[in-house]
Amino acid sequence: MSNELVYQALEEGEGIFNLVPNFVPRRFGEAGFRLRLHPDDYYPFGLKRGAIKERWFSSVVNVINGDDAPENEGLSYVALHSDTNKRFLFKEAVEVLGAKLIGKELFQEYGTWPMFAKFFDYKTPLFHHIHLMQHHADLVGKMAKPEAYYFPYQLNNYPGEFPVTYFGFDASVNLDEVKERLLQFEETDNRITELSRAFRIQLGTGWYVPAGVVHAPGSYLTYEPQWNSDVNAVVENVVAADHYPYGFLVENCPEDKKHDIDFILSLIDWEKNTDPEFRKHYFRPPLHSAGQNGVFEEKWITYGNEYIAAKELTIEPGKTVTVKDHSAYGCIVIQGHGKFGIYDAEAAQVIRFGQMTSDEFFVSEEKAKSGVVISNHSKYEPMVILKHFVSNQDVPKA
Repeated sequence: MSNELVYQALEEGEGIFNLVPNFVPRRFGEAGFRLRLHPDDYYPFGLKRGAIKERWFSSVVNVINGDDAPENEGLSYVALHSDTNKRFLFKEAVEVLGAKLIGKELFQEYGTWPMFAKFFDYKTPLFHHIHLMQHHADLVGKMAKPEAYYFPYQLNNYPGEFPVTYFGFDASVNLDEVKERLLQFEETDNRITELSRAFRIQLGTGWYVPAGVVHAPGSYLTYEPQWNSDVNAVVENVVAADHYPYGFLVENCPEDKKHDIDFILSLIDWEKNTDPEFRKHYFRPPLHSAGQNGVFEEKWITYGNEYIAAKELTIEPGKTVTVKDHSAYGCIVIQGHGKFGIYDAEAAQVIRFGQMTSDEFFVSEEKAKSGVVISNHSKYEPMVILKHFVSNQDVPKA
């Protein structure tokens, strides 16, 4: 990859990159088949690697997916506008362009693009698990993982088997009760969600999940903006007939702490997990951001934290808008078709694995601030775009 190709892509796209679909297999859980991938293509790496269950957006980080995962699994690629067969890693574009792409402030503070987003798509519920807080992640050379959820109508034609998410532990639960369940991890079904609390998923809304909060996501397809990390500790050992070995609990613990139950318990932010007003503090109904009646509406769907943010932009049929943002962002078109800057844009319906699409983009900070012209070319259907970026001063605090 030459630096000239990166600059050529930025110039041809007038400050916008077209990204290549980035599908990720997982060995656990059961696929929900809502990623708009062709039905024949959900096992492109064979049964051993598991089905495709996630699609990652604007990613500069590898997925932690076992020793047999390809070198660049999880990393996003950029395609040249004039020749989509010419591609390079989005990570390389960030390294070459730096502040010119993501802005001086972000590049000085992080030295890279520090977040990404994904769709995760499971027919069955996920295990109760924790993402490491930074002081624990530092011990294994990783990053903490705060994350957020949003449940788009457009990708949820059915709810899966368990459209309910567990968060934390009931306020009446004490740490010794949790300790007892973790000590059962290798012996029997620890049924740790008996100590938790569950909320039925409401489409068109979302949640913010700080690092250190135990959670077991339900079975709707979920849009998840998150920090640059793929680390967790699984505290539930039997889920939907899947059995998880002890390694899933301690894979991100230092070697000398893997059998230290008190250290493992310290991964849990106890105050946040037992917050009696958890829903009040972390539930995220959409908030109006901008709009013009009969033309477009933009809503905040991830907000109220210092790390990540996201918006849902809806443009009415036949309308054109110029949308400005404070900072660089990635985005995915989930409904409709038209133009996104100079690009033809359309929500994908059936994607063959490895096929190029025109539904995912990354907008440089300069272009975001000057404004992206977006047109809905449909006579009847709205055009809907999800936008993910690093939290900034424009984002609502609560």
